[in-house]
Order: sequence, then structure tokens, then C-alpha cells
Amino acid sequence: MKGFEVNNLLIVESNNDKFFIQALLNHMNLHIEIDKPICLVNDFECIGGIDNLEQKLKFVSNQTQKQSIQKIGIIFDADEVGVEVRTRQIEEKINLVFGETRNIEFQIYIMNLKGKGELEDILKSIKTEKSNYADCLSEWKECIEQKGEAVTKKIFNKFWINNYIMYDTCTASKHKGKKDTYCIFEYALKEKKIWNFDHEILDDLKEFLNQLSQ
Repeated sequence: MKGFEVNNLLIVESNNDKFFIQALLNHMNLHIEIDKPICLVNDFECIGGIDNLEQKLKFVSNQTQKQSIQKIGIIFDADEVGVEVRTRQIEEKINLVFGETRNIEFQIYIMNLKGKGELEDILKSIKTEKSNYADCLSEWKECIEQKGEAVTKKIFNKFWINNYIMYDTCTASKHKGKKDTYCIFEYALKEKKIWNFDHEILDDLKEFLNQLSQ
């Protein structure tokens, strides 16, 4: 059966990335087909994203034979390796699967804050509500580390966002008994006005999405 036709496709690492990008696309009134995230498990932390990219690209390569895909965008976190290293890693995977000469245009965007970081760093920068509960996690982190336990920046940031959504922006009176529905990441990106999607920190990402949609 002939597949449906699209002319652009977006690859992201995790479900959280997909929820965020979709919310931003809706805000910009753009449509880009977002493929299933590379990390499909509901882990607190997406493990092995860059290692799984090759397999994802092989799957997409098969898709391109059935669909009219002209552009493929790839959005990954810089994490601690930085923008340049992450970009080079992605380009190596693309060349391995598609070769250096190809009919499809690839565009890469690395989410970062001052060259490193991830989606959660961006979200912390564009939050619009008070974050008293989330901010107090700094004392928790210090306490844990004093007891000899390590808390990575990646895990801490995800915990910070979770607390901002669950406790700073959800109220007992309004969401009592409904937190599993209304106080989760997906709903917070789709329905709640607790992020500033007009923040200048998103300008480069918006430009990337605009170019990919053309």
C-alpha cells in the first residue's frame, strides 16, 4: 500500500522532546511530521540516544522509499559533550546510513544553553511561574551529595522540571485527584501557559523549524 506523502520529517530523542517541539510548532502555526522518538521507553532519563540514531536512520531510509520526504531534521541535546561534538556525531551517523551524496536534505539542531545542556535547561529559562518548590531542590541536592551520593546535572534538571510542573504550577484545590492527568509533562506543554514560547532563547530553534517546514 502506498504511504502517505510528506515533504519533511523530524527526528527527536525522547517523548519529552516531542511534546515540547509539537507545542512550539503549534505556537508558530507550523506543521512538521515528528517521527517516533528514538528513546521509546518511559525512563526518567533517555539512555543511548546517539547510539540508537543509526538504527532510526536505517528505518527512516526505508520510509523515504515509500514517502515523498525531501528534508529530515534532527534535534538532539548538546549534553556535556557540546554542540560541535554532538553535531559531528550526528553527521557521522547520517553519512554511515545515507552516504555523503544523497537526494535528501538533512538539517541538524542541537538544543543547548551556552553551548551545552539539554531541553530542561531551555525550559528552566522560559518558565513563567514562580518556582519555589523546584528552586528548593538545590538544598536537597547538596544534602544528598554530603551523604556521598552523586546527582548528575541531567537528572537534577529533570527533577527540577518535574517539581515545577507537579508542585509549583498545580494546585490541590484545582487538580485534587487529577494530578496524573493534569500535572504531567505532556499536559504542561500542550495546555498550560507556564512557558514563554516567545522568549528570545528560542529564536534559533524557531528559525530552524521555519526552514525545515519550507
